[in-house]
Amino acid sequence: MPRQSKGARLQLKAARRNKAGRITHRATWIIRDNGRDISTGCTSDEITAAEQKLKDYIASKYIPKRKAQDIESIPIGDVLSIYLDAELAKLRDRFKVTEENEDSIPGIRKFKKRIGRLNDWWGAKMLAEVDGEQCRQYAKERGNKGGSRRDLEDLRAAINHHSAEGYHRGLVKITLPAKGEPRDKWLTRSDAAKLIWTCWRYREIQKMSRGPMKGQKVATDKRPLRHLARFILIGIYSGSRAGAIAAASPIPAVGRSFVDLDRGIFYRRRQGDARTNKRQPPVPIPPRLLVHLRRWHRLDSHAKNFVQFNGMPVTSVKTAFKSAVRLAGLGTGVSPHTLRHTAATWLMQRGADPWQAAGYLGMSLEVLLNTYGHHHPDYLSDAVEKIAKRERKVEGNRGSFDPVLQLRK
Repeated sequence: MPRQSKGARLQLKAARRNKAGRITHRATWIIRDNGRDISTGCTSDEITAAEQKLKDYIASKYIPKRKAQDIESIPIGDVLSIYLDAELAKLRDRFKVTEENEDSIPGIRKFKKRIGRLNDWWGAKMLAEVDGEQCRQYAKERGNKGGSRRDLEDLRAAINHHSAEGYHRGLVKITLPAKGEPRDKWLTRSDAAKLIWTCWRYREIQKMSRGPMKGQKVATDKRPLRHLARFILIGIYSGSRAGAIAAASPIPAVGRSFVDLDRGIFYRRRQGDARTNKRQPPVPIPPRLLVHLRRWHRLDSHAKNFVQFNGMPVTSVKTAFKSAVRLAGLGTGVSPHTLRHTAATWLMQRGADPWQAAGYLGMSLEVLLNTYGHHHPDYLSDAVEKIAKRERKVEGNRGSFDPVLQLRK
């Protein structure tokens, strides 16, 4: 009778010595699995890292069931695993990366981190255990209201995907924390100009390691924030989302947002992407921005994207943007998405027709009016005029009551 497998486990592989007794190979942890040895690359004193390697190895071997079952018998970890595989395949195709280098994309790293965080808390629970109380408990332990809502949205998407694939029977509902108040942070024209010039003029500071100036901080010729100047200009004048700006290209291709420099049209939705509730309609490019775009293309006709760093397209500017905001002294609460808020606010302040402004920004009229409508010069103007307007006198009427005049008496 064959021996029962002990399963994957850690084992310390002894150090190896040469004939002189000197250590040639340090003691390392390996994973033993059914007669196979898998190296962890962890030395004897790196037990925590080795345990994580074992955990990852076991997780990679696990294959969740993909058949219709009752929700009482389905671990949420299986639901998350199936969703993770499906979404990673889409993201790899979208960003043109492989499994080996996918972690170079910030969006993929953050998505995997969210799924890992969900799995740590929910993974061992059964799908039938999902209810409002458990969701509220997760949000409480997570501590961050916005972050917990984003995590639970992923969990909801995973459960919906599992259901759509026909893998479970039964209704599972996620209870989300209430949405926070919409952000209305926007830049004045002087703030925007200050931010752009800060990005354009900033030079990287390095500490000298040799020579007569050793130990001193010196400004180099490197300009690590100049690509942000382009990003900001496109964001303010088009009101586009950060992803569309980063993918903006004068060359039409799958995975890029096409900028037609001849017709002056910005096709913001990346070619190949499915339509989502994040509206990204094509829009005419303002003449002032179009001049910049044509000049940038003329200076480097081979560049595949308008916003590049060290010759490569960017996937996220959050870190660099945060540095630029700090250097410009604009305070807190300014992010790449603030550029979209700024575009909407400027349109309202200049009296743009709300219907056209909503179409230009790619948002619903309701969202535009609820969030930015108070910036419009005509905001509640009719109500303001009517509330203080005196009634006309008619024959036999001694005049209407005016509380303001009564106060003056």
